[in-house]
Amino acid sequence: MSGVGGVNGVDASRARTEPAAAAPAEARGAGGTGIRERLADWGFPVLGMVVVIALWWLATVVFSIEKFLVPSPKDVVDAFTEHAGFLLAQSWVTLLETVEGFALSIVVGVPIAVLIASSRLIERMIYPLLLVVNAVPKIAIAPILVVWMGFGQLPKIVMVFLLCFFPIVISTASGLRSTPAELVELVRSLDASRVQAFFKVRFPYALPQVLVGFKVAISLAVIGAVIAEFVGADAGLGFVIVQSGASADTPLAFAAMALLGLISIVLFYGLAALERRLLPWAEENR
Repeated sequence: MSGVGGVNGVDASRARTEPAAAAPAEARGAGGTGIRERLADWGFPVLGMVVVIALWWLATVVFSIEKFLVPSPKDVVDAFTEHAGFLLAQSWVTLLETVEGFALSIVVGVPIAVLIASSRLIERMIYPLLLVVNAVPKIAIAPILVVWMGFGQLPKIVMVFLLCFFPIVISTASGLRSTPAELVELVRSLDASRVQAFFKVRFPYALPQVLVGFKVAISLAVIGAVIAEFVGADAGLGFVIVQSGASADTPLAFAAMALLGLISIVLFYGLAALERRLLPWAEENR
């Protein structure tokens, strides 16, 4: 009896101590995972940017490159400091054009993608037109838009729309078609209407692919705004680049390009954060 009691006592004490020892290990593992995730999200991108800037600065020093050809990072920072208010005001103009054109492409593109995914006849009618519009070089359309709409914001918004429209339509239509047929049949067998099946099954299932199209489009949106500003504008970062290039003020042009890159990064990672918030299950599967 004493032997059995001793064994039971050892087992009981082991059972009491093992969870206590395992908990700190799990906590340490969770903390380490959080640090690694934060490092992957922020540390490595920042490190990559620092390396690129260091190599850029080193090239300007080693090869003694003139400032009007390739300015050093310090020259660009000095140009931004000198014209900070002006550059930020022009950044706001470009940002508005980008966001408005991107939003318009979503409002128009998603319903058209729904029509394409719901009918083969509509797909055959619309797809060739989409391909034609996408194949036309947008730089060739920009002067025509200026003639039609003037030098205001409208031609820039339309240019952004033209660049964003195609990837949004294609990704949304492909996502809606990727819904497994058995899921749709299951919902329909429960007396759900076509509208209910769409909002309860097809669209949620397609959301990961839809958001991929959005992220591709938002990268193109800034390009569309700048293309339109190159051709005809009196404001915006594209206008700043054209004017500074004409006056050989290359540091100012580089400062404007750096702001364009910053706008693109913020918009892209904003959509990525929205994707993680809306679709945590998709992120876990990846």
